[in-house]
Parts: sequence; C-alpha cells; structure tokens
Amino acid sequence: MNDREPAGWPWLRERLVRLRQATRQGAAPEAVVTGAVVRTAVVTDSAAALPADWVRDFTADGRLTVVPMPVMVGEEIYGEGEDDITDTIAVALATGRPVKTSRPSPGQFEQAYLAALRHGYEAVVSVHISGALSGTADSARLAASRVGIPVEVVDSKTVGMALGMAVQSAVVAAADGRPAAEVRAFAEERLARTKVYFYVPSLEQLRRGGRIGAAASLWGTVFAIKPILAVDDGKIVPLEKVRSAARAVARLEEIVVADAAARPSGQARLAVHHFGNPAEAAELAGRLAASLPEAPPAQISSLPAVLAAHAGLGVLAVIVGESSTPARDPVGGSG
Repeated sequence: MNDREPAGWPWLRERLVRLRQATRQGAAPEAVVTGAVVRTAVVTDSAAALPADWVRDFTADGRLTVVPMPVMVGEEIYGEGEDDITDTIAVALATGRPVKTSRPSPGQFEQAYLAALRHGYEAVVSVHISGALSGTADSARLAASRVGIPVEVVDSKTVGMALGMAVQSAVVAAADGRPAAEVRAFAEERLARTKVYFYVPSLEQLRRGGRIGAAASLWGTVFAIKPILAVDDGKIVPLEKVRSAARAVARLEEIVVADAAARPSGQARLAVHHFGNPAEAAELAGRLAASLPEAPPAQISSLPAVLAAHAGLGVLAVIVGESSTPARDPVGGSG
C-alpha cells in the first residue's frame, strides 16, 4: 500500500499551493505568501517520517532539509532517504540479523546549516528526535556552534509524525515570514499537543536497542504480554499490558479514539505508522475514521527505518495531534 497524506490540512495545503504557484511564476514564494522575505530555514532528521512529496515541495529552495539517520544492518551502513532499506531491514529483523542505529554526524548538520546560509537564510530552526532515544540533537548542537548562522536546536522529545507535525508547523511558519523564535514556538506548541501511542508484538528489539529495560522485556516474554506503549517526555513508557495481540490493537484503538475525541471539535489530526503490516494499519485507520468522523483521514506510512530498527516487525503506532495553531495564523484559516 502506498503511503498517503491526510485530506484535511487546509492551512498547510493553501500555503503549499501558493508556494508552488510562486515558484512556477519565478517569484519568491515568501513574497506571495506574506509580502515579506522569509529568512528562517528548518532542518530535521529522517525520524520525522514526513511524506516524501511534502518534503520535495519544500526542499528545492533550501527552506527544509531532512538529514538522514544511519541504520546498520550487519556490517553495512545505510542512510534513510538515500537508500531503499525498508526491505533490507525487514528481512534482517525476520532472520535475526543485527540491526543498529546511530546519530547523524555533526558534519552532516554543519553542511545542512551552511547550505541554508548559501540559500540566503539568516537563521535555522533545527527540530529533532527525542534526546532520550538518540544523540541526534547533541550532534546538531555541536554543528550549530561551528557555523556562522544562528541555529535554534529543538529536542522534540518525541518521534515519527509527532515530530513530523511539529516540523510541518515550523516550515509553514517560516514560509509565512516568521522570525526564528516564532518558528521555534510554532513547533513547540504543536509538540505540546501531540501524543504517540503504539503496540509492538515483541519487546525484544526495543530491549536490544536499549530503549527499555531487560526486566521489562523478560516480563513481557514470559507472561505473553502484548504491551501498549507511549512516548512521554521523550522516553518510551508502558501504558497497559494486554494478554492478546487482537485485544492490544483494539485497546490501542480505544485509547486513540478517547484522546482524539477529547480535543477541540474538528481539530484532531492522526497518523498511523506500521512496519511490515500495511494491511493491518489500513484497517486500523479505517476504524479510526469511522469512530472520528470530524477528523481528516489519518496519514498511513511505514515507520522510518531508524525507528523500525528498534520497534521491530508488526508495530502499529498512532500519532494524535491537533491542527496548526489557527489563532496565530497571520492570514486566517487553520490546518
């Protein structure tokens, strides 16, 4: 199944159309959007799980850069976004080959920041995977200290499209001519309103990667527990322990529906991640759509390789967020 973008983010879509029109007409996109020169670029990492077509629309002029996170399968090193590694990782996980991840080097971030400078940007907001799960933000901070452009580094304390939604808000704020401090604020506001819930058939891969304790993994294995987990303050934490896979998925759905239904009317935004089980993800997304008719259809996408390496095959993750801050939109609308 192809990854698909949700149908109902008008704030983002409106600006995307206008940016495309400006590019085709040879005008500066920011001049069409706000009449002001945009001088803030956004950098993130591939753990953000951003839709590929969305990334392409904003990278051409250096407004957005996605730094690939390395994944090691055996002795081979792959860069997400540079190599098609989904099948390689899936086979490795299924056959028990070692799969590890690492942070991008400071040099990669340094290159990204200098590229923004060459494109005429005067500041960068750099938003990254949780520092409790990766040293990526540390690499970004080190690179920021070496370049001649101001860089605001944000530890998102989350992963996947929870991070991706914040990056989207930052990019749109930058395209609206906001200074770096406001671009960062848009990202942080979106992060504060976004939750990650997920189910994994086995805790073993998370244990191998050091993302949970050995005792927790053993407990789950011995007692055949199917855990429902969340990301809280940047760390993976247990929410509930369920006795069967079917019940775990059903309970995950219940938790997501309750969270989304508690959001302001019409504001909930959803994303569903999977790895190796796209049909199951599509079925879950369909049930969520039926239960939450006011919310746009969830984006469905494969978990980024750097996250799948730790979650393992069969993971189902749901991100629950809200639309981009409409009250602060300078030209009206929400998304």
